[in-house]
Amino acid sequence: MTGEYDVIIVGAGPAGLTAAIYAARYGLKTAFFETVKPSQLATVPYIENYPGFEGSGFELLDKMKNQAIKFGAKHKFENVEKLEKGNDGFVVQGESGSYKAKALIIATGGTHRELGVPGEKEFLGRGVSYCATCDGNFFRGKKVLVIGGGNTAVTDAIYLKEIGCDVTLVHRRDELRADKVLQEELFKREIPVIWNSVVVRIEGDQKVERVVLLNRIKNEEFVVDADGVFIAVGIKPETDIVASLGVERDQAGYIKVDRRMATNVPGVFAAGDCCDTPLKQVVTACGDGAIAANSAFEYVRMKS
Repeated sequence: MTGEYDVIIVGAGPAGLTAAIYAARYGLKTAFFETVKPSQLATVPYIENYPGFEGSGFELLDKMKNQAIKFGAKHKFENVEKLEKGNDGFVVQGESGSYKAKALIIATGGTHRELGVPGEKEFLGRGVSYCATCDGNFFRGKKVLVIGGGNTAVTDAIYLKEIGCDVTLVHRRDELRADKVLQEELFKREIPVIWNSVVVRIEGDQKVERVVLLNRIKNEEFVVDADGVFIAVGIKPETDIVASLGVERDQAGYIKVDRRMATNVPGVFAAGDCCDTPLKQVVTACGDGAIAANSAFEYVRMKS
């Protein structure tokens, strides 16, 4: 074994880092694994609904990470390849070796959902993007479409408008799902919305040049010229890693947890966007992480 811990946390987003802070403060020997793929929070340009903090998502994550390390949590920057049940706890197989833990907290978050339309994969990196903050600068002064109607889509549209893009939002319904305050910001900036429409295909030669949309009410296709397409239609939970442990998931792939963030497998807890919780926000992810750490502490103490 490369290392032995009371609790290992898989994930370094707001849920995982909060769990690391709390677990370390409880006196548990704690390690948290940050994978190569960054937390979604790292790509958020500006946060104003997290109590006591306003700034970029990356800045908030960095503060949380440093706080966890300050309290004694060990930071492992490597992918977790497999989770297994051991004779007395669990084995975490990382890229650099195996680690033993008495308890696990899964905080793996999720990835962006795809539209599944022709041209989406073909033009990825050549006009198609799932991260406005990552790729928005390439489209200053150019025409872009943002696909979606939730908080992420509206936030992306506002951000792209602010950095100088010609933005249009495309939504499949006749009203947005985003928070009212975000909708007000969207309309205040006079960002146009194409209602009741879905993407049929994305076209172009060497890069995106146009998007074919379908008006769901009229059942008619129409073409919109665009240099870029930013897709923000939801999150797919990253939970395949728990299959080997027998952790129960719902039909969408979210980990099932109780009010203590405990899974059906004793000693395995989960927190954040990978769980079947009703609200996917930084503040709720942090709350999940705190509860999961407390539950892991009680479990480890009971087993000692």
